[in-house]
Amino acid sequence: MTHTKRRGHLKIYLGYAAGVGKTYRMLEDARDLKANNVDIVLAFLEPQGRADVLDRSKDFETIPLLRVSCRGSFIEELDIAGILRRAPHTCLVDDLAHTNAPGSERQRRWQDVQLLLDGGVNVLTTMNVQDLASLSDQIWQITGLRVRETVPDWVFQEADEVVMVDVTPRALLHRLERGAIYPPDRAKAESQGLFQEPTLVALRELAIRQTAQALEARATAKKEHTELRSEKFS
Repeated sequence: MTHTKRRGHLKIYLGYAAGVGKTYRMLEDARDLKANNVDIVLAFLEPQGRADVLDRSKDFETIPLLRVSCRGSFIEELDIAGILRRAPHTCLVDDLAHTNAPGSERQRRWQDVQLLLDGGVNVLTTMNVQDLASLSDQIWQITGLRVRETVPDWVFQEADEVVMVDVTPRALLHRLERGAIYPPDRAKAESQGLFQEPTLVALRELAIRQTAQALEARATAKKEHTELRSEKFS
């Protein structure tokens, strides 16, 4: 008798800009899972030099990154084969929209994550609303910036959970001013670009809308599944 391996559970922490706390929240939830004896590993983290994120990350077993040869140097990417050999219950993978180094087996990190899910590993990951492929034109209109690294809508829509990590635009701007998001030079440049209150307000509203739509779609799918099971066993 053969058994089909259970597909992993995908949980996405969605934000509307850098610094809202997506990675921190993911690590906090992961600490709770670990406290309940869940076998959990850290596969990739993008701390951006933030001390609070680095401090939280020390609680987890880390899977060594794979060194990919690129233009005479090396770039570190996810070691999917290594993670699957380790076979944890749950894996933390920051920055779902990331583009892998040339020479990697797969072009995008969301493709790596699909392999982990297919292998039965649960994944916690992060992304911003700007990363959704279908919103490219809206993001251009709001920010004047063209997002180059995107996640297909179907990946987002098929996630088992979407959690919006939220702070007000004003609070986010205070974080930027305090140097809690970027070093001073970059913070100054960002304050003249993406980090302007009207832009952040528009991005936040877009993230709220996308999260609500995701929750509604999952509720509808769950209801339909329940009705089908009821009909089957009636």
